[in-house]
Amino acid sequence: MEKRIINPWKWQDARNYVQAVEVNDVKGTLYVSGQTAIDENGVSSDADMRSQLIHTIENLEKVIQEAHYELKNIVRLNIYTTESASLFENFDVLQNWILKNEIKQSSTVLEVKKLFETLKVELEATVVK
Repeated sequence: MEKRIINPWKWQDARNYVQAVEVNDVKGTLYVSGQTAIDENGVSSDADMRSQLIHTIENLEKVIQEAHYELKNIVRLNIYTTESASLFENFDVLQNWILKNEIKQSSTVLEVKKLFETLKVELEATVVK
């Protein structure tokens, strides 16, 4: 698999995403449903944004690893939140995770009116190998 990053500018580097990712010679593509802060018993978290974001990342990692894909090969990460201001106050959690795992992904952040039950953030990913 070959990945090529397309960034006509430099400003997005500080925000830990890229403008586009071209992927060639892919052996597999994993489309991960939106992951949230739901525990192993299916109970939704009612914790604060930071806690939910950490739990959501852990759940995303679990699905990707269970499928035998690598986090560094996430090429698309969509972020849905009910509280944009709170998400950006805690964005260091996401940025540190992206840097630690050497992820270079295209991303979209969308504020939505409601997520399931008490959830505040949802991460949806596309991963290749």
